Amino acid sequence: MRFKFPLIAIGLEIFMIVLFGLFVQYETDQHTQQRNITKPTDLATFLELYPLFQDVHVMIFVGFGFLMTFLKKYGFSSVGINLLIAALGLQWGTIAQGILHSHGQKINIGIKNMINADFSTATVLISFGAVLGKTSPIQMLIMTIIEIAFFAGNEYLVGEIFKASDIGASMTIHAFGAYFGLAVAGILYRPGLRRGHENEESVYHSDLFAMIGTLFLWMFWPSFNSAIAEPGDKQYRAIVNTYFSLAACVLTAYAFSSLVEPRGKLDMVHIQNATLAGGVAVGTCADMTIHPFGSMIIGSIAGIVSVFGYKFLSVYYGHAGGCTGFFYRNSSCWRSNYRFNPKVAFLGTTI
Repeated sequence: MRFKFPLIAIGLEIFMIVLFGLFVQYETDQHTQQRNITKPTDLATFLELYPLFQDVHVMIFVGFGFLMTFLKKYGFSSVGINLLIAALGLQWGTIAQGILHSHGQKINIGIKNMINADFSTATVLISFGAVLGKTSPIQMLIMTIIEIAFFAGNEYLVGEIFKASDIGASMTIHAFGAYFGLAVAGILYRPGLRRGHENEESVYHSDLFAMIGTLFLWMFWPSFNSAIAEPGDKQYRAIVNTYFSLAACVLTAYAFSSLVEPRGKLDMVHIQNATLAGGVAVGTCADMTIHPFGSMIIGSIAGIVSVFGYKFLSVYYGHAGGCTGFFYRNSSCWRSNYRFNPKVAFLGTTI
């Protein structure tokens, strides 16, 4: 570990520098090479979208990082490795997505490239929740390279080939990341872990830190769903629909969290997870004319599905045995998976 990790990390960074030197240029250089003056609209668009990029950036480095501090023994790992993954992921995501979308030309870096690079990183961070405490930094670096390559291909297939509507990337990011993480967790599963582990628990302060991550994600999710929407009506609708979907989701998540607990107490896992489900569910249709009441219905249903999913489906799979043993009720697989429930993403897709 002493020599392997530094060598791999430095080697990957050198590889990224070489790739950027060969394939990446400023977006403004494109016009210079064509003997045109840099278009004022390009810089105006960059500055106009930069606040949304900042919001997404905070979600990646603060929201996701603190969200996974719920495990009492892995708080430093969740925040620290989150930074490592994100730093590598945004570089590799720029290259992987850029190659597919540039059609053999240079990759021109603009604000949307940077936002999409953060999006690709989010996929790995979602998967990271399923293997938290089970992987080394070296394994996470390798997983980042592999997953973002698959994500870039999947995103190109969904967006460019099938022309599917997924403005908030609920299918390409949240569902893909959740299933990829569970697949990796299944590969790493050992029968001896079937009954869980004493470290797979939360304590008061770990849940408190995780709640900080939830709040950051909840506040900035409208920016996440609207960042790459077309300016104007679509971006406006994406913000408004996500805003009200999240608000409605909180009420139903709290209500049903109390309902499913025998003594009527609120479960912090439900509060940390299900309150975000509205943002995921409405993501696929956020820029459509679904009206505020429609987005509130989506958010309300998403909160209910997420609470019931964690409460009952995780218990079912925890006792199913066999290859599903890694879905143990208190495992990080389930706790992180239901933060970004694929079934919730499917709800938004069908609507």
